[in-house]
Amino acid sequence: MRSETKTCQNCKDSFVIDASDFAFYTKMSVPVPTFCPLCRAQRRMAWRNESSLFKRKSDYSGKEIFSAFAPDVPVKVYEKEVWSSDAWDALTYGRDYSFSRPFFEQFRDLLRSVPLKNLNLVNAVNSDFCNNATDPKNCYLIFNSKGAEDCMYGNGFAHTKDCVDTSNVGKCERCYESFWLTNCSNTIFSMQCEASYNLLFCKNCIGCNDCFGCVGLRKKSYYVFNKQVTKEEYQKRVKEFELNSFKKLEEVKKKVFNFWLQFPNKYIEGYQNVNVSGDYISHSKNVRDSFLVREGENLRYCQYVQELPGSKDCYDYTAWGDGNELLYECSACGIATSSNKFCYNVQEGSHHVEYSYMCANSSYLFACVGLRKKHYCVFNRQYSKEEYEKLVERIKTHMNDMPYRDIRGREYRYGEFFPIETSPFAYNDTLAHEHFPLTKEKAETEGYAFREDKTRDYKITKASEDLPDRIEDVADSIVNEVISCEHKGECNDGCATAFKIIPNELQFYRKMKLPLPRLCFRCRLRRRLEWRNPLELFNRACGCAGAASLNNVYKNTVNHSHGASPCLVTFQTSYAPDRPEIVYCEQCYNVEVA
Repeated sequence: MRSETKTCQNCKDSFVIDASDFAFYTKMSVPVPTFCPLCRAQRRMAWRNESSLFKRKSDYSGKEIFSAFAPDVPVKVYEKEVWSSDAWDALTYGRDYSFSRPFFEQFRDLLRSVPLKNLNLVNAVNSDFCNNATDPKNCYLIFNSKGAEDCMYGNGFAHTKDCVDTSNVGKCERCYESFWLTNCSNTIFSMQCEASYNLLFCKNCIGCNDCFGCVGLRKKSYYVFNKQVTKEEYQKRVKEFELNSFKKLEEVKKKVFNFWLQFPNKYIEGYQNVNVSGDYISHSKNVRDSFLVREGENLRYCQYVQELPGSKDCYDYTAWGDGNELLYECSACGIATSSNKFCYNVQEGSHHVEYSYMCANSSYLFACVGLRKKHYCVFNRQYSKEEYEKLVERIKTHMNDMPYRDIRGREYRYGEFFPIETSPFAYNDTLAHEHFPLTKEKAETEGYAFREDKTRDYKITKASEDLPDRIEDVADSIVNEVISCEHKGECNDGCATAFKIIPNELQFYRKMKLPLPRLCFRCRLRRRLEWRNPLELFNRACGCAGAASLNNVYKNTVNHSHGASPCLVTFQTSYAPDRPEIVYCEQCYNVEVA
């Protein structure tokens, strides 16, 4: 079996390219990468603004619009309705390729000249304040989603309805402040649950209903902190917790999170999988070193590929999904795309596209921006099939003969994704900053743009500490207030410093009998994503010592196959060795939760 060890030209760590990797690179006609998997992921993520919106002037109408592009970014931005119309033609920005300058310099110039759409929304209905969403309906501040309806404040939605402040949920309804749920309803402050309903503060529960503060249950009903109670006792206990009170809710959170730490976690979060590695993978097959994947097949080094239908036969693919195959080093590409390489936001059936940005329904493009329903184009200029093929090969050769060198001397030849320093987004506005946070000084040393938060002139009319404790005491007039965020801009979460309660949101809190939040949307999102494990995998041994966990916190309920001796199984997991959670191998975990 062929295998090679390489040194990443970015972080200088070594990484292995195995036989299956070589087979994929050969199939895609690309050279082997010179960046390690995590540095490749960081690079792709630095081109994706996940959830920041800005006000700026339209370069078409002059109107003030909301956009994913900040007002000081040197790009042209049109309203998405105009961008998708026949009011302009991206081919008019076409240009000849120069063999006297590096490729990535020329592409950056093209990117700054061709108009971009302000928001990436497909078939949106009454969802103007969302981005990176397909088929959203009546949604507000929803990002990275498909088929969300009547949802507010969240990301990673797939065919989900009436959910608020949730992340990475699929086929769910009426859920709140939860992460990684599948086929759940009426689920609140919960994570990693599936096919369940009426859950409160639950983790790793499957096929359960009416459970409170539970962890690792299967097909259970009426449990409180993992103890069976009657239906009547359950209803009484839940009422006693007084979750309609903000003060009481915060007390319950602390109790529950400490309780969760007393139980083992499976080394990987995922269900109904075959041959997978990484974390947060469900209903997938042959998915390795990947995170946040639903119904994927034959994937490696992928993240956030969760929109359905699943994607297959892809490497180094970040964000979206929706029926794609044979993608390599792509980000934000989706809706039945195939055979694309080194692209950002190429969508809707596009195929055989390379090094292109924000193109749709197109094929055989190389280094194009903003094209729709076009074929055989290079740098937005039309060619015949024969001319296209010859020119593309010449450019690839030139990319190798005259590589782009960034501020740190890293070289970008054919086969590398766009350099971070050429991204139209500030580093701290991107998905990269969530997973690979950098200080302003470090980012600028690397040559990346970094946005300083400007002083906001919100006129605060209500301090968060003055909000009513109980939802029943909240007046309708709260929707007219500008409320200060509890963090007051003193955190590292991109705090908005203030927020409002919109009418639909107030109605949701009242219906669910939940108190008003005290944090702005940005801070709530970051707090929730702290539940999520990192992208990095660590080598660990099973934490089962025989009759109990190694830290002696959890007592096993049944005899394990290894008897009284410690389990010798080792694995890769996203739980770092110094974390407090108990981590078991799959066999030890399964016998405990069966």
